[in-house]
Amino acid sequence: MKVEALIFNLIAVFCFVAAIVYGFWSLEPIGTTALALSGTLTLLIGGFFWFVSRRIDARPEDRKDAEIADGAGELGFFSPASYWPIGLALSVALTGLGAAFWYSWLLLMGGVAVVITVGGLLFEYYVGQNAQQS
Repeated sequence: MKVEALIFNLIAVFCFVAAIVYGFWSLEPIGTTALALSGTLTLLIGGFFWFVSRRIDARPEDRKDAEIADGAGELGFFSPASYWPIGLALSVALTGLGAAFWYSWLLLMGGVAVVITVGGLLFEYYVGQNAQQS
């Protein structure tokens, strides 16, 4: 996690420096505020990664003497085929369309669709034919 923390903290420093230079050069508050907020958000993420990296063991990515084989092994379970992400993308697009045109009925439909598709994605392997038998 140290590598990720370094990357995000460097991006945060760049955003803060760019905000200072942009603020003095253009005297435009909106862009300066956007750059400062971007730096703050990336600093927040980098700080979280740095905080976590101090509390966990070093991963192969964090060690300079690591071999490629050190990173081998099971990474986790990834669904081989699922249609729920497509439904989730469509329902988020529907909600975004409702927000863009400020149609409350479309926002409501999209919100309900998002909740249903997130639930389907979360519980895909706990109900139905994919449920694990105990």
